[in-house]
Amino acid sequence: MINGINDELTLVARLLLATLFLIFGWRKLRDYSGTVSQMVQLGAPMPVLAAAIATFMELPVAFAVAVGAFTRLAALLMALYTLGTALIGHRYWTVKGADKVDSMDGFYKDLSIMGGFLLLHINGAGKYSLDMIYGIAAP
Repeated sequence: MINGINDELTLVARLLLATLFLIFGWRKLRDYSGTVSQMVQLGAPMPVLAAAIATFMELPVAFAVAVGAFTRLAALLMALYTLGTALIGHRYWTVKGADKVDSMDGFYKDLSIMGGFLLLHINGAGKYSLDMIYGIAAP
């Protein structure tokens, strides 16, 4: 146990936090032009760059979280990225009609995921991580 946190649960939490991003990051990479189009539809600034950043965050950075490599930094980056996805992709305050509830749902889910990444940033990767194996950061 580290700081009273069960290492096995920390591992499960890292994997669960990363899963969504790895799945959709792979999709973004496989259909990069579609990802750019999605960024245009969302009104993201500099959609080509936004697509590249999204793909990078959702594949190598989320993978780092999953395996526990440079976990504190990766978790902080993912928390900031998730805040950005909430603010750009789920602007429920601009949505009218039935889509407003779906957009609000996405916004608050992103904030909840952000909370998980912030806890991971504070607590570290735990015993079952590359950080621990290589002594990269104190767990």
